[in-house]
This record gives sequence, structure tokens and C-alpha cells, in this order.
Amino acid sequence: MAGFATRLHQQIQRKRTPALIGIDPRWDWLPSEIRQSAAAAGGSQSEIVARGFERFSCEILELAAEHVAVVKPQVAFFEQYGVPGLQALQTVMRKARQLGLLVIADAKRGDIGTTAEAYAAGWLAGEDPEAAAWPADALTINPYLGGDTLEPFASLARDRGAGLYVLVRTSNPGAAEFQDRLTEGTRMYSAVASAVVRVSEKYRRDEDSYGDVGAVVGATWPEQLQELRALMPRVPLLVPGYGSQGGTSADAAGAFAADGLGAVVNSSRGINFAWRRPGYQEQFGEGRWREAVAASIGEMIADLAENTAAGELRKRS
Repeated sequence: MAGFATRLHQQIQRKRTPALIGIDPRWDWLPSEIRQSAAAAGGSQSEIVARGFERFSCEILELAAEHVAVVKPQVAFFEQYGVPGLQALQTVMRKARQLGLLVIADAKRGDIGTTAEAYAAGWLAGEDPEAAAWPADALTINPYLGGDTLEPFASLARDRGAGLYVLVRTSNPGAAEFQDRLTEGTRMYSAVASAVVRVSEKYRRDEDSYGDVGAVVGATWPEQLQELRALMPRVPLLVPGYGSQGGTSADAAGAFAADGLGAVVNSSRGINFAWRRPGYQEQFGEGRWREAVAASIGEMIADLAENTAAGELRKRS
């Protein structure tokens, strides 16, 4: 069984880009055609919204599948609408797997003992999409309860060919309040990174260059990103903060190895709702929202290739 990082890198090399498309549907931002169609089918408000989310998200997947290797549904946007929302999420995740996309479920789970085992069993499908209720290849993890909370996730991830992305240096402005705190001369984010390295190396297969336990490090902190890449050389990185949050491709450059591997860079709003962006709004408008999404995916891929080592991937046939 191939490890998650190996499967991810194979797909990145095939698509020749580390671009990661987040799936973050918002009802008020959906194209009016999607909202009207969803409402016309009737049902409760939750059912209507979930129906719109499912259609919109699946269309994003179809636009992205030819160009990128991996997508990241944000679980909270679906979860807020109860059972209908979660049913829509499951359909979206299954659709992504059917299209050959790897799926990172952005659920930020984390707990101790048997509770962690239950979260892992439910979310980490890994190589076989039928192995878990939620067919995710990888899952985001909150490590606040301590390094031992990572073990149940990492153990099952190895068994199923799944992956983890542990929150280490998040992209939000308030991250420094906790993550920059010093204890005996060590920043909290560095301490978490060291724990990630220990667990990642413990469960890394000898034949794999990277472990399956990865880290989330925001592009909005480029100096810390470079520092953490040096500290975690064989840990795959998930880099949020690009685009709508203000991070640039140059800010994300420190995440990559020289061959363009080792990281994926996420864009959600900037892709999902591209037609709302300045320039795109005038060029496309809501009526051509699909064209705007496709154009924004191409723009992101080209931007990463031009300003990071991901350009090495474009040189390969």
C-alpha cells in the first residue's frame, strides 16, 4: 500500500502543479442560478442550501479535476446545515474521489484515546474510499491536547494509506497570540513542529521520502514558513493563506523542495467565487461564473509555477 504523501506527489507530478482547491460554499455567494434551482426543488431551508452546496461544489470539482491533484472541502460550511449538509458533503467527497482527486477533509479534529481513534476511523479512508464513512485521503488535526493525541490518527493513517495535516502555524492574524508564546526559549509552533516530526518519522515507511503526518503552515507567515520547512524537511506541508487572505506565491515559496514537491498551496474563495473578484467581475460576471473559476485555476497554477520551485514540475513531460 502506498503512503499518502507518495500518492499525493505522484498526482502532483501527473498534474504538474501543487495547487490545492478549497471547497468553501457560502449560500449568499452562490450564483443565483444555483440558488434558484435549489429553492425550486422545495424542502426545508437546510435541505435547499445543502442541495445548492452539493451542485455548486460538484461543478467546481469538475472544473478542477483536469488541472489539479487535490481538493479540500471545509467541513464546517456543510456541517452548519445539519444532516442535509453532511449528506451533501459526503456526496461531494465521493464525487471528488470518482474524478481521481485526492481529498483533504478540513475538519480540524483532535482528541484523546478512544475518541481520537473514533475520529480517525470515521474520516481516514485513505487509499480505499470505502474504508471510512467519510472518504477522505487526509484530515486536518488540532494538536492542542498534546502529542499523544496524534498517535491514534497516525497509526490508522499508516494502515490505510491516509494522511494528516497538523495545525502548526496557522494563517490567521491572531495565530501569534498562542503559537508565538515562548516556553524555555522555544516558540509554541516550534514545539508542535518537533512533535510532528517525531510522529511523522515514527510512522514513515522506509521507501517513502516524506512521512504521511504533515503540517499546516500559513503563507501569511513567510519567515516562519521557511524556518519550519528547515525544521521539518520530510514533512508534507499544507499552505493556506494564499490569495484572499493576502499571502502570495512568493510568500509560499519556502514550503517547497527544489524539485517542486513537499507542499500544496490552498486557495478557496479566490477560486470558488472568482467572478466576484475585481477584474474578473468585469470580465466574466456571474453569468459566466464557470469560466471565471476555470480562469482563476489557470492563473493560480501559472503564478505558483513562476514564483516557486513548483515551476520545476512544469518542465517535465
